[in-house]
Amino acid sequence: MIESAAVLAAIGQRWEDFAVIVALLAINAGVGFFEEQKADNAIEALKQRLAPSAHVLRDGAWRDIAARLLVPGDRVALKLGNIVPADVELNGDGRLSIDQSALTGESLPVEKTGGDTGYSGSIVRRGEMEATVTATGVQSYFGRTAKLVETAGSRSHFQQAVLKIGNFLILATVGLVGLILIVALYRGDPLIDALLFALILTVAAIPVALPAVLSVTMAVGASTLARAKAIVSRLVSIEELASADILCCDKTGTLTKNDRTVGEPVLIAAGDASELLIAAALASEREQPDPIDRAVLDRLNATGQDLSDFEVRSFEPFDPVRKRAAAEIQKGPIKFRVAKGAPQAIAELVEADGGLQAKVASQADALAAHGYRTLGVARTGPDGAWRYLGLLPLLDPPRDDTAAMIATARDMGLDVRMVTGDHGAIAREIAGTLGLGTNILSAQEVFGADGAGEDGDKIEAAQGFAQVFPEHKFKIVRALQAHGHVVGMTGDGVNDAPALKQADVGIAVSGATDAARAAADLVLTAPGLATIARAVEEARRIFARMTSYATFRIAETIRVLLFIALSILVFNFYPVTPVMIVLLAILNDFPIMMIAYDNVTVAGTPVRWRMSRILTLATMLGLTGVAVTFLLFWYVDVQLGLPHATTQTVMFLKLLVAGHLTIYLTRNTGTIWQRPWPSLRLIVAAESTQMLGTLAAVYGWFVTPIGWPLALLVWGVALAEFLLLSAVKIWTYRALDRGALFGHQHYARRVEGSLRS
Repeated sequence: MIESAAVLAAIGQRWEDFAVIVALLAINAGVGFFEEQKADNAIEALKQRLAPSAHVLRDGAWRDIAARLLVPGDRVALKLGNIVPADVELNGDGRLSIDQSALTGESLPVEKTGGDTGYSGSIVRRGEMEATVTATGVQSYFGRTAKLVETAGSRSHFQQAVLKIGNFLILATVGLVGLILIVALYRGDPLIDALLFALILTVAAIPVALPAVLSVTMAVGASTLARAKAIVSRLVSIEELASADILCCDKTGTLTKNDRTVGEPVLIAAGDASELLIAAALASEREQPDPIDRAVLDRLNATGQDLSDFEVRSFEPFDPVRKRAAAEIQKGPIKFRVAKGAPQAIAELVEADGGLQAKVASQADALAAHGYRTLGVARTGPDGAWRYLGLLPLLDPPRDDTAAMIATARDMGLDVRMVTGDHGAIAREIAGTLGLGTNILSAQEVFGADGAGEDGDKIEAAQGFAQVFPEHKFKIVRALQAHGHVVGMTGDGVNDAPALKQADVGIAVSGATDAARAAADLVLTAPGLATIARAVEEARRIFARMTSYATFRIAETIRVLLFIALSILVFNFYPVTPVMIVLLAILNDFPIMMIAYDNVTVAGTPVRWRMSRILTLATMLGLTGVAVTFLLFWYVDVQLGLPHATTQTVMFLKLLVAGHLTIYLTRNTGTIWQRPWPSLRLIVAAESTQMLGTLAAVYGWFVTPIGWPLALLVWGVALAEFLLLSAVKIWTYRALDRGALFGHQHYARRVEGSLRS
């Protein structure tokens, strides 16, 4: 539109206007580009911190490169803890234990040998091997699975709100500008002049700085969150987080430490706890222990015992089919075997009778009710027969900061609900410990035995969910959204990706797969949920800034557009020139940008866009501003009898100074001196542009000079208007809170519902 105005100015041979418009266009474009580029670069730099890498043989040397640079045929090295960077074929005679649960849903690591396939995104839990890349990107199993998340998704509430604001301003602008254009042509004004003024006025009224303001505000928040170990991959999700009222959380590794500890052993045939612990430790991998083996070995070490007298003759790693690990041991001349695994699997190994099976099941259930998983342990005696030594309880304790985070979230109006694949008894115990409530429903209770049903009312009433599969998470999120909730969801695997993308705010926890990160809006790079509370606080701070901007922008549009339109229609007088309007638009951009750095009050509950409230306040401020501006116009035009060109400069300065002062009004709901006070950046930007505009008006830069006496008069009127608008704002908020402004609350709700629909 500004470019069209420049063309029309050239056609009309108004070269001074043409030069000013082109110069200001370049400044506006430069500011917008610089700020948005800075925001984009910041986000891109943050995303690069998430990029996976690979140890690859290139040009005869091993080096670390970005996994995205791998090609089929590359040789890569895999070892404990590595994420497999592409689909690979394992080389050599070694063995790898690979956790591919994130892709296949298998709960236990899978043993792989030479010639087997390792899938991109799976994690090496034990062993070290070289492999050859066979497929990358979307051609890999990982890539094909990740593409499935494209079927999920929800529209940002923030995008909807911005569209409503934009539509309101555009419709109001087009209506009034169209009316001005018709009247101007009816009065016989030159067509070029009428079109030029209409275009310029449209530019001033429609928020052309909106994209830059949004980008800067969101990017500032994203940078703050990155320092708190949370990387934002979708900027508008920050606003969604401000509105979230339910957060569905994984248990293992998110609410808990994912660092298992061994509780007090339960003896069955063992003579004492030492015998049970030694047998369990001998059936564990000591070189590269998995989390369970490490917990057993740590418990043994805590007792001061060691295994130096025992020789492991052979070791059978945990087999997910048999559900146990076993070893052949020799101590001096004595040889025996040990085994540990699922209690039922060990009972089968020892050929337990009905009484022993019932005892094992009863003990396991009792431990599960207190949040423990159990390991069965067995050993052969001198006669070679297996004996069921007892049970080892395994506890994954809550993280030290989880209870505090949940309490903080509750204080902020965010309801945390556990979602876990664990047994219901374990989930209830952990939930009770953390204060989440014990109304934990199993997936079968919610979705039925076949998983086809879905009880939305049960889902909304539940305080958590147990024994769920990844597809259940997607349905839980969707059901809560259907009940009007804004839902956050945590996850870490590829199978969690659809739920993460469907959620209003998908949160990939620390250690999540690339597919989960790609589907998520927020990626945590530190374990635990403490960062989420910080993110919610920052999101609500950003929401307050955006509400302030929206209110200011609508009020300014009403003030400028209505004053100019009425001046032309009623008095047949153009109160400002096209150059002045462009100057107003440009000078407004600088303080508006600084709203992104403003100090604001953080809401104590989830926030939503209340458009009727914003529009009402903005309209009251705008109309009051129009009345005061007409009063000043009457004084300088009728009482002082100033030339039209001088009057136009006075009106330009009044619109500029009073408009910038309005920024201070819309940033809170109370008095202008209420804390938190405006940020230094906002004050400097607003006052600098006001002074620049004042100097331009006094000394005649691009406008007719008015001198200091008239400039001081304008400042006096603007400050008086500022105090008046402050009183109007406080009265309007109080009336809205009482429902008095509309007569009753029902009408206000109807207005808001109409705007939403």
